[in-house]
Amino acid sequence: MKHPVDVHVGKRVRHRRWMVGMTQQQLADKVGIKFQQIQKYETGMNRISASRLWDISDALGVAISFFFEGLSAETPLADEVAGDILADKEALMLVRSYYAIPENQRRRLFELAKVLSEAA
Repeated sequence: MKHPVDVHVGKRVRHRRWMVGMTQQQLADKVGIKFQQIQKYETGMNRISASRLWDISDALGVAISFFFEGLSAETPLADEVAGDILADKEALMLVRSYYAIPENQRRRLFELAKVLSEAA
């Protein structure tokens, strides 16, 4: 049975990989494992060892703590994992596209989005 922390960490690996535009194969090559193992990590099927998480964090350019963000002792883990907006691939693609826009235009787009959401 999958442990909720393993599922959460795996989702964070997948989200970061998507954000940097890396395939499972590319990440696996950087870490020195097969892409099938990355698939198992991302689904929470296999637990990621500390040393492997270190390698993955280095390959994805984040601190290890990134993978645990959103977890807390006070909140049931299943609720946090289920409510993760970044679980939606379309939302991740939108965020990646947003940050590809030059900063001055991005700020104007952000203001427009706020106005539109308030009007809805």
